[in-house]
Amino acid sequence: MIEINNISKSFAGKNVIHNISFCFEAGKTNMIIGESGSGKTTLLKCMVGLNELDTGQVLFDGRNFYDLDFNGKKEIRKEIGMLFQGGALFDSKTVEENVVFPISMFTDLSASEKKDRANFCLQRVNLENANHLYPSELSGGMKKRVAIARAIAVQPKYLFCDEPNSGLDPKTSIVIDNLIKEITEEYNITTMVITHDMNSVIEIGDNIMFIYKGQNWWEGDKREILKTDNKEVIDFVYATKFMKELKTKL
Repeated sequence: MIEINNISKSFAGKNVIHNISFCFEAGKTNMIIGESGSGKTTLLKCMVGLNELDTGQVLFDGRNFYDLDFNGKKEIRKEIGMLFQGGALFDSKTVEENVVFPISMFTDLSASEKKDRANFCLQRVNLENANHLYPSELSGGMKKRVAIARAIAVQPKYLFCDEPNSGLDPKTSIVIDNLIKEITEEYNITTMVITHDMNSVIEIGDNIMFIYKGQNWWEGDKREILKTDNKEVIDFVYATKFMKELKTKL
């Protein structure tokens, strides 16, 4: 579980996120949604220490990240898997080398153990026999699956996903959504997903926070979000044709 308590961050005197609190539950897909520029990515960066907080707390199973020294923060970072927007694979490395990279960085496993772990993760995302391919030889969906394999390679307790369906067709997006959901539940991971994709929210969203102008404007689950009377949430949720059609059926 990850708890954020009253966290705020400003740049050049401008508040980007302000006084946000939320609980990200283990074994659940916790979705962060909101318009572009609302502060979602800044929130993620603050939670993993890429941006320093102005005020507030980030608790990883009760451990306040910002109270820890360098080594303490490093220990928590070892427990974090990151799925970046676009996948962020190393173009010069093979699929296997990409997955092995965090294993080499954060563990003392032998070469054979690293390979075994990489193979297991690739099998888990249905990419057997892709070990020696390069990212340039992969489809967009395959790249995302390699990125997921890399993210879970160190058996993380916490998984952060930034726009995991960005650039993917609807069918492939469903595959990636289901994979994130399955892995989260199977390994009891605390998963945070930043997304603009309301299809993903409705399919796999357990806990949802809507950020508006840097604030936690609304929170609930995927059933409640379809029935809310919060104007800003309604405007966001029903912005697409698919969601407008869904609304007429409710």
